Amino acid sequence: MSSTRSIAAARPPLLLALPALAAGGAMLVPLVYLVVRAAETQATELAFLVFRPATAQLLANTLSLVVCVLALSTAIALPLAVLVTRCRLPFPWLWPVLFTLPLAVPGYVMAYALIGLSGYYGPLNQVFGMRLPRLEGLSGATLALSLYVYPYLFLNLRTVLTTLDPALEESARSLGHSAVSTFLRVVLPQLKAAFLSGWLVIALYTLGDYGAIALMRYDVFSSAIYSQYAGAFEVYYAAWLALMLIALAGLFLAAEARAARRLHLARTGTGTARVLPRAPLGRMALPAALFIALVVSASLGLPVSVILFWLSRAPEAIDWPAVAATALQTVTIAGPVALLAMAAALPVALVTTRFPGRAAFLAERMVYLGYAVPALPFALAMVFFSLAVIPFFYQSMTLLIATLTLHFLALALGPVRSRLLQLGPRTEEAARSLGHGAFAAFRRVTLPQLMRALVAGGLLVFMVVAKELPITLLLSPTGTQTLAMTVFARSSEGALVDAAPYAGLMILFSSLFVGLVLTRSGRAAGKTS
Repeated sequence: MSSTRSIAAARPPLLLALPALAAGGAMLVPLVYLVVRAAETQATELAFLVFRPATAQLLANTLSLVVCVLALSTAIALPLAVLVTRCRLPFPWLWPVLFTLPLAVPGYVMAYALIGLSGYYGPLNQVFGMRLPRLEGLSGATLALSLYVYPYLFLNLRTVLTTLDPALEESARSLGHSAVSTFLRVVLPQLKAAFLSGWLVIALYTLGDYGAIALMRYDVFSSAIYSQYAGAFEVYYAAWLALMLIALAGLFLAAEARAARRLHLARTGTGTARVLPRAPLGRMALPAALFIALVVSASLGLPVSVILFWLSRAPEAIDWPAVAATALQTVTIAGPVALLAMAAALPVALVTTRFPGRAAFLAERMVYLGYAVPALPFALAMVFFSLAVIPFFYQSMTLLIATLTLHFLALALGPVRSRLLQLGPRTEEAARSLGHGAFAAFRRVTLPQLMRALVAGGLLVFMVVAKELPITLLLSPTGTQTLAMTVFARSSEGALVDAAPYAGLMILFSSLFVGLVLTRSGRAAGKTS
């Protein structure tokens, strides 16, 4: 019997199993309570709440936004991925970085930039005499979100394009197919998995976003949930809207899983470890340059230039001590969440990799469920649960940090679990055969090799929490101000000068997150850039 199988057959130690099961169960309890709270609605009232015309309009608006964001993101990401992997561009190392950097500009900051661009006092009118109406509604929300999320799809497509077997394309060209025909018949079908995973991430993000959509004054499920709860209008309606949004996310997950199961893209052989020569652009050089310039200007140049413009309007009016205090408040929330996520991810990863079984699988699925559930429904579930079970925790820093930890735990789990699968159990077993106990073997042999993955997961959680808005907005104690909350509040009030330093600092924070994404997901592609 192999060592892997012997470990798999053993039961995990109680001190390891309890934290793992607690982490998974903690995801489920508030969601179950959300269902229980929604079920308290009377049947006649339920029919009025769920089937009212406003609900149908919210559903139509939400689906329209998801479709539009997916379409625009694809129209941006696919040409960029083809350009950086198949075409001869100057400074090839630069473009993947520039096309990923928009992840450093959160959707609500992009919305702030689009709003700040227009109007009488905006830079277009003040500098060029061009007064544009305020961008809002479906078009504004689509543009703000697409310019932020398209790198998720770009990274997926770029990774696959750099690892495809070039012999397939060369064979198609030798049979007389043009470059366009080869791409459509040979390359594009092999990108289906990358499209599906990228589209799923973008769709789930769009479903859960609140800041950019609210600033663009477009009514969807997430904005309706917040307004119903925060305004204390119809709490039961907010609960049912949250359940509908969760169900919609579940449908997207199920559709992606079903489509992915139908894919058969594996190679029948080992393929060749060659890089396809990049083709010169020729007559397409000018259109390609214009397209790249447009994307970079809109996704990076626009927010940076608008922030600098509003900073220059009244630099003496900026309260820099308040900006520093807000940044410190952001760190004091994101730091504990990152540390707790690292601590919780370790036992879950150990149980699922070293002691696989039904309970371990369920705990892992629950962790990922907590991340897949949109942020506002997850926060609302925690509100209902805390008010009923632990009311003294309501609107406390403890509840906020716990909710953020549970919601983003999957981000810390991924790197640790992947690293444990790479290491395997053999080194620990060798240490135990030399007389070390199980804990000593893990501490001396495995833990040092896990530290980089733990730190990477913790940094990822830290950066995501630093720019998180919906959960913080709903659960933060009175008087709490983070960078994200301040940018959103000042932008909503039209105080664009006041919002500028916070938005700029938010981009600096998020740039660290982008660096982490490039490091973790771009290594393989970077070698062929």
